[in-house]
Amino acid sequence: MPVPAPAGDPEAGDDRLPASSGASLVPPSSIAGRALVVIIAIMTFLGSLTVGAVDLVRTAADDWTASIVREATIQIRPAPGRNLQVDVTRATEVAVRFPGVADVSPYTAEETARMLEPWLGTGLATDDLPIPRLIVLRLADDRPADLAGLRRALVEQVPSASLDDHRQWFDRLKAMARAVVIVGLTIVTLMILTTGLSVIFATRAAVATNRPVVEVLHFVGARDAFIAGEFQRHFLWLALKGGLAGGGAAIVSILTAGLIASRWRATAGGDQIEALFGTFSLGSTGYVGIVVLVVLVTTVAALTSRWTVMRTLNAID
Repeated sequence: MPVPAPAGDPEAGDDRLPASSGASLVPPSSIAGRALVVIIAIMTFLGSLTVGAVDLVRTAADDWTASIVREATIQIRPAPGRNLQVDVTRATEVAVRFPGVADVSPYTAEETARMLEPWLGTGLATDDLPIPRLIVLRLADDRPADLAGLRRALVEQVPSASLDDHRQWFDRLKAMARAVVIVGLTIVTLMILTTGLSVIFATRAAVATNRPVVEVLHFVGARDAFIAGEFQRHFLWLALKGGLAGGGAAIVSILTAGLIASRWRATAGGDQIEALFGTFSLGSTGYVGIVVLVVLVTTVAALTSRWTVMRTLNAID
């Protein structure tokens, strides 16, 4: 009568460790393992903050460009022999009649002076200064405006007027948003690579620590995939703990920054910060990006650990 192979015998094709051991191949807790969790948590935290910052800047840039693209400005320069107020009135009439222009708001001399107060101070007589006058145009959303035609009409009827469609600012904002996204992706990629390198060194240290056990299992016929799977599960769990800790800490930090910004909203500095960066609240894309980063870090750690163990086992062969 044949004797059944003992549980966990690699020769019998059972890739489980012996039930009597009650433990995995890699110790579940060690100083190196805890240090790796901390490293992964820090890297994930910094990467998540980068993802959140990129999302905030991208959203703010979209808001800026959406506002800029729907507005245009007519500038009336003082010219010898011409009446500035008459030119402002004539340019306003031209703009009002032009298709695609939804609203025309000419600035008065008093409003222009208030705009210049931060630079020229209050109580300054502006009548003797060659200060141009502005007319703000709000373009219609439902139909395009022929700004080239409006520019030609202004040149013919008001030679001292010039039309600015803010295209230069629009292009600069789009270029800035693209640059921020590229820099953010580069930083996140470097952090993921650093995490992978940390896992490689930690895996090599774990294999070296457990080398006698690994060699025994290897020589008695345990499949390489089984041994590598033990290390992979170990480092997958470590990376998941570190990734969740880092990603959660980043979300809490972003929410805290949004709460602080909301308390400053009524102040001058808070209004400027909100105008530049928005309300410090992440959209759905920001939270999804952080979750994807945590999953990516965990996956990279698991695959890197498996690859490192497989290379080590091939060297043993």
